[in-house]
Amino acid sequence: MAIIKSVRGFTPQIGENTYMADNAAIIGDVVIGNDCSIWFSTVLRGDVNSIRIGNRVNIQDGSVVHTLYEKSVAEIGDDVSIGHNVVIHGAKIENGALIGMGSVVLDHAVIGEGALIAAGSVVLSGTHVEPGCLYGGTPAKFIKKLDPEQSKEINQKIAKNYLMYAGWYK
Repeated sequence: MAIIKSVRGFTPQIGENTYMADNAAIIGDVVIGNDCSIWFSTVLRGDVNSIRIGNRVNIQDGSVVHTLYEKSVAEIGDDVSIGHNVVIHGAKIENGALIGMGSVVLDHAVIGEGALIAAGSVVLSGTHVEPGCLYGGTPAKFIKKLDPEQSKEINQKIAKNYLMYAGWYK
């Protein structure tokens, strides 16, 4: 069973039909929507500020979501895929975005709806990624505008696949 820990008077709130791997840690001021999956060795650490996660979000193995004390919050919209070993620190990830494996997204960055962050990228603090765009590199820079239908199809397929994968573990 996942580690679910209250801290500073905040107890995580977990939505319906959400899968949490046995060694996932959900701590403090964390609200997770419905039909999500929080995978192995993932840490959602809402000890110093709030973390809000929408519906049908998958946060894959080894990822960390955290914030700055009294300065940033982490917000993740609906239908978002967070790849393996990603760090989201006090950033906003809008609906339908995909954050590639091993990426880092820093405080006050905003990843627009349907955007894609290439694997291994570092999105610096305060960066605004336009909706439907591909950014990549260190630091992450604009690469190209994505075809909206193709981007939506890819991102939704991954989100739906992770719902299916989570079902294997229930």
